Amino acid sequence: MFDLDNIVDTEDEAQDLEEVVMGLIINSGQARSLAYAALKQAKAGDFEQAKELMGKSRLALNEAHLVQTKLIEGDQGEGKTKVSLVLVHAQDHLMTSMLARELVTELIELHEKIK
Repeated sequence: MFDLDNIVDTEDEAQDLEEVVMGLIINSGQARSLAYAALKQAKAGDFEQAKELMGKSRLALNEAHLVQTKLIEGDQGEGKTKVSLVLVHAQDHLMTSMLARELVTELIELHEKIK
C-alpha cells in the first residue's frame, strides 16, 4: 500500500499512488451513483429506500474523503506528492460527488414535502 508518511519519487511508489488515486475515483463515483439512485427512489415515492441509499452514498464518500485527507496530510503542503493528471481527475470526481450528494439531499427533501 502507498505509504503516505514517506513519499518518495520512485516508479513503484508512483504506481502505488496511482492505485490509491483510483480507489478515490471509484469511491467517489460509487457515492455519486448511489445518490442518483436514491433520487430515483424518492421520485417514485420510496423515501425509506432513498434514505438507505443516501446512507450508503455517505459511507462511500467518507472513504474517498479519508483517502484525500491522508494524501493532503502526507504532502504537508511541501509538494511531496507528485501531481498527475489522474490525481487531478480524482479530485474532480470527489468534489463533483460531494456537490451531487448535497443537491440530491435537497431534491429528496423537496420530493418528500410535495408528496
